[in-house]
Amino acid sequence: MKKVSLFVDVQNIYYTTRDAYGRSFDYNRFWAQATAGREVVQACAYAIGRGDEKQMQFQNILRAIGFEVKLKPYIQRSDGSAKGDWDVGITLDVIEAASSTDIIVLASGDGDFDQLLLRAYQRYGVETEVYGVPRLTANSLINAATRFVPIEEALLLGKR
Repeated sequence: MKKVSLFVDVQNIYYTTRDAYGRSFDYNRFWAQATAGREVVQACAYAIGRGDEKQMQFQNILRAIGFEVKLKPYIQRSDGSAKGDWDVGITLDVIEAASSTDIIVLASGDGDFDQLLLRAYQRYGVETEVYGVPRLTANSLINAATRFVPIEEALLLGKR
């Protein structure tokens, strides 16, 4: 049985599924699909913590599925812009996991992760799977992955 480690860029998945389909990502179906016939070594969901009740309920759902939820505070800058980005944290965790897993699964469409996947594959020979909304996932990320899994109907909640 191959070992798998899952990493979910929650903000990216939320906005891309909402923008493309007007619907939410089904984390239970994702878990079932990404872990089928595999041993889960690690599963992390990276989110921004604002402390509101609905968000905390969602985070508890992720924990119940099996994810470790990593939170970073939402920062509102004085110029009105906001910061809440997990790219460095995800990168560090993926590289650390790559030496002890067979498959890295990354749920994100962010092209900033293309070099990460290439390096994980080159250095550790680990397979890399990217789950992303097809038209909102960077081509460089799709090309860097061993396998691209499109987020479409079967991985969405509810009916349109």
